[in-house]
Amino acid sequence: MSRFKWLSFLSNLPRLKMKQPRLDYRNKIIMAPMVRVGTLPMRLLALEMGADIVYTEELVDLKLIKSLRRPNPALNTIDFVDPSDGTIVFRTCSLETSRVVLQLGTSDAARALAVGKLVQNDIAGLDINMGCPKEFSIKGGMGAALLSEPAKAAHILRTLTTHLDIPITCKIRILPDTLETIKLVQELAATGIAAIGIHARTRDERPQHHPHPDVLRAVASAVDIPIIANGGSRSMHTYEDLHKFQELCGADSVMVARAAQLNVSIFRKQGMLPIDEVICKYLRLCVDYDNAPHNSKYCVQSILKELQETPRGKRFLQCQTLQQICEIWGLGDYCRRKQQELKEHGNGGRANVILTECLAKRQKLERSEDLSDEYEGVICRNMAFLRSTYPSDTQLPKMVLYVLAGKLGKQAPSYETHQCDKLFRSICSYDGQRFSSSFWEKNKKQAEQGAALVALLQLGHLNEKTLLENGSLIS
Repeated sequence: MSRFKWLSFLSNLPRLKMKQPRLDYRNKIIMAPMVRVGTLPMRLLALEMGADIVYTEELVDLKLIKSLRRPNPALNTIDFVDPSDGTIVFRTCSLETSRVVLQLGTSDAARALAVGKLVQNDIAGLDINMGCPKEFSIKGGMGAALLSEPAKAAHILRTLTTHLDIPITCKIRILPDTLETIKLVQELAATGIAAIGIHARTRDERPQHHPHPDVLRAVASAVDIPIIANGGSRSMHTYEDLHKFQELCGADSVMVARAAQLNVSIFRKQGMLPIDEVICKYLRLCVDYDNAPHNSKYCVQSILKELQETPRGKRFLQCQTLQQICEIWGLGDYCRRKQQELKEHGNGGRANVILTECLAKRQKLERSEDLSDEYEGVICRNMAFLRSTYPSDTQLPKMVLYVLAGKLGKQAPSYETHQCDKLFRSICSYDGQRFSSSFWEKNKKQAEQGAALVALLQLGHLNEKTLLENGSLIS
């Protein structure tokens, strides 16, 4: 049995979860759910700095439901992978299992339960987002939209508390009326949830508006379950400030978002660290856990703030790869060594996922009667287009091939793209030949780039060894 088949076999065995103490939400300092920030490296760094509990960024139920749970022995992680393109939807590891809470965006009890059953062995708690005011959440009936449908919100929570083995919580915003807020919280608490996080602003208020700790104090005195105070980042400049806001709200625990995004060492009792030290610690974790370059860059940008305008900051903004970012903070050698080590241990990222999970499906599509004639005589390779490997748009395969055609006085390449089952595959016609990747991509642009890559490789303008090493080409 091949290594990939063996891993697939293991991942489909029944999963047993070791008995561990149920997560307690009292007297805790918590990293709040933050979009694009609460990924594994930042969560682990927050725990290292002193946070008691860490929340993931909001993950939408439909995305998680279709994901595949896969152990990643090279990283010692559990990955939930999008099978259509191999991207990581959620990555976690044993260092956080007893303290990580997954925040779920949902508007449907059945979907929420399906996700809960999928992930409950790998997390300590599940939180339902009922406070996000963003348009995406509201239009989908998620987030703050649930505040206006308390019966529906309660039904979702009761379904989860009844059928899952982990503690369930939710995170809301206060309503314009204090008594109505208390009534809502009492109704939600009656579902059996373990705690409730409350952002001390209304749905329409933003960070520039002052929070309302008096409302949280009134709510906390009206219910028995732990209240987690959120929304005080404007006044949080030191570790001591976290407890001050908690006490001001009369809450059992405190949850920190923006202040932690700017400098996660705010969780550190001994005092905050300089931002360069924080960035170095964060980047090492990004390398260790193969974090997506664009996500790593976003988090470093949040830390740098106005320092992005300095010469070093401007150089950083030009970075497209994790290696390039690490070079700026003196971690270039570490990044190279670690990435090579992870590769030797079998971490192939997206390429491996495509090979183990997607290839059968995509090859089935390739053999479909509708397309079999179209690909007759086409030169095909197992080529995946990985955007992060191209630092600038001028280096993208389509652009390189287009420029090459101009220099050689040949007709510009053309592309014929087919769609099947929400996936795309393209044929690149150039200089009397036709080229295509055998992989089906999730959008038309990626499919065309993959076809151009095959053309450049077959025409001798790319190095096969380089493509194999960066995971684009699977032999």
